[in-house]
Amino acid sequence: MKKVAFFSEILIEDFDGASRTMFQIINRIDSSSFSYLFIHGKGPDKVQSHQSYQVPTLRIPINEDYSFAVPQLTKAKLEAALDEFQPDVIHIATPSLLGFFALKYAKRKNIPVISIYHTHFISYIAYYLRNLSTLIRPVEYWMRKAMLRFYNSCQKIYVPAHNIMEELKEIGIHGDRLALWQRGIDLNLFNPAKRNPAYIQSITHNQKPNILFASRLVWEKNVQTLIAIYQQLKRSGVDCNFIVAGDGSAYEDARQQMPEAFFLGKLNHGELSKLYASSDVFVFTSTSETYGNVVIEAMASGLPCVIANGGGSASLVEHDLNGFKCTPNNPLEYVYYIDKILKDERVKNRLQHEGLAYVQQLDWTSLANTYFADICALSRAPMNTLNWASNAS
Repeated sequence: MKKVAFFSEILIEDFDGASRTMFQIINRIDSSSFSYLFIHGKGPDKVQSHQSYQVPTLRIPINEDYSFAVPQLTKAKLEAALDEFQPDVIHIATPSLLGFFALKYAKRKNIPVISIYHTHFISYIAYYLRNLSTLIRPVEYWMRKAMLRFYNSCQKIYVPAHNIMEELKEIGIHGDRLALWQRGIDLNLFNPAKRNPAYIQSITHNQKPNILFASRLVWEKNVQTLIAIYQQLKRSGVDCNFIVAGDGSAYEDARQQMPEAFFLGKLNHGELSKLYASSDVFVFTSTSETYGNVVIEAMASGLPCVIANGGGSASLVEHDLNGFKCTPNNPLEYVYYIDKILKDERVKNRLQHEGLAYVQQLDWTSLANTYFADICALSRAPMNTLNWASNAS
């Protein structure tokens, strides 16, 4: 029986893409082979049938959707729970206060660490400090040092895209610790057979083409460019519906600036799968993704994608083959390709065909099996081969 202590700030299954990824693993844990102790901030009192320990949290002032765990408030009790559990491997979701607490414990006990690179932290800095531009470079420098300190102390780091892997290498993270581990997709849930014109017409009350954006509505997802695309579509006379699925801190402002768009709020996966398959174009403006789960969900649903050429999402789309990539903040480009898809059935059919072919390789069961095999391998690693970074304490 392999024992894994799993540290995560937020452990709510449908909270965001990172949470959904974690639960693809959690939902596949074989309890006859693995025992898990979940240490988390925001989340349920109990994670399925597994042991869990909830850490006190504080809200993040710059993003009300998130909070961070403060393990120092319960340090003695938490360490006692870990000592009693005696983990073979430690899984850390993010390099937060909780993550560094876990890393320090792992180093002290000489326990191997695995992490999945969920959040492209550096990409958020320019947005959050846009009104304090003199701080951007110093904070980026500090963030790079923190990332080096954390990730160079992990024995295995799963990275979802080749371009993100190259960026991590460029800032100094050791390439031998990085492994490509793309996100999977549930093809039974997301597929073109879910297309339901009556469903989407019950929302729009017309038969116009439907342009869809689905994601958390937070400004760091480049929502301002989404608004500019909506406005440019209006100016260009493209007769279509503009549909926004998702919730977040930018919801009310975006709704005011896109008065004729259809705002659906947060949808469950069943509704979302019908919405993808019943729409005509998927637009995604974010450049801060480490992967871009929504892009894969759209492709799997047979929905052509027009996305920003930036972040991990960009590695999912080959321009003019299975989608179109645009200069991130140029609404004219997005509108050009949206219009091209709507007017040319051959282009739309090619993008659909190639997108569907691409997603066939992304199987969650296979990815989860790789993860559990690596957990077993790490648990057997000789203690003198863990190669802790000298500044990881």
